[in-house]
Amino acid sequence: MTERPGYPERPAERDRWVVSLRPERPHLDPERPYASLVEEECSASGAVVPVATIFLTNRECPWRCVMCDLWRNTLAETLPAGSIPRQMDFALAQLPPAKQIKLYNSGSFFDPRAIPPQDHPAIAERARQFERTIVECHPALVGEASVRFQQMLGRPLEVAMGLETAHPEVLERLNKRMTLGQFSAAAEFLHTHGIALRVFVLVQPPFLRPEEALLWAGRSVEFAFDCGATAVTLIPTRAGNGAMEKLAVMGEFTPPSLAVLEQASLQALAMRRGRVFVDLWDIEKRADLCVHCLDRRIERLHRQNLTQQAAPSVLCDNCGGTS
Repeated sequence: MTERPGYPERPAERDRWVVSLRPERPHLDPERPYASLVEEECSASGAVVPVATIFLTNRECPWRCVMCDLWRNTLAETLPAGSIPRQMDFALAQLPPAKQIKLYNSGSFFDPRAIPPQDHPAIAERARQFERTIVECHPALVGEASVRFQQMLGRPLEVAMGLETAHPEVLERLNKRMTLGQFSAAAEFLHTHGIALRVFVLVQPPFLRPEEALLWAGRSVEFAFDCGATAVTLIPTRAGNGAMEKLAVMGEFTPPSLAVLEQASLQALAMRRGRVFVDLWDIEKRADLCVHCLDRRIERLHRQNLTQQAAPSVLCDNCGGTS
């Protein structure tokens, strides 16, 4: 893998480079989650259950990962105590019943500047009505706070961590400021304390040649399962944050095709080591899609998410594709 001029080599310089390319941040109400929904998901038992997902509004993550667009739905300051429980109350009053709850906050749940620790008891009280609580966190912030929160819940806790890729050089260039060893250590900590692990894996991240995308998606999923993950979510790397568009111009990033995403899903499902999900968020907006087979191909991926079984291929006379 060769270095190309333009992308900074030092983390602090990368931080400034990423921030300088951002579009304007939208205004958000600190007393409301920026989104909430109930979706179906295949649980660890194999049953399909409704999951309430609340996208909490809170302070931006301290890391400046080059591929991240989640900062769009964050604030520049820490919320006062009580705001996060009120956001949960607002969302839960609107949503239909669910079995599990995801508290996603575009960063790390155990970042004290994002989710005030004094709110943890009130959050746990509200989450206790669900069979399982799922939060997300950077590996560097996984620690005793997660154990204390699990004890407050008195119910199963699952922590989702972004591995992104098992390619060590690419991982370093993503500016996530994490090594594979650090990820593995955080995963072991969770396992030791009986906390389940879910892992996010990017399909075709920047700085990786497109012809290697499927290979490294598979290796990354294997690494996640080796770390004890019970579920892996494959995320097609997308543009939209300014930095990724710049990397595309520099020849350092090409979005994955739908065919590559489909193959990555089948490859991971075939491992039979845990649940495999494909992130379908905004997938219909991808530029390479054929309007004649798009709906059927998305439905196929959704069905695989729910059944954890490879679904029949989709044939298209218009584009000549076979998925």
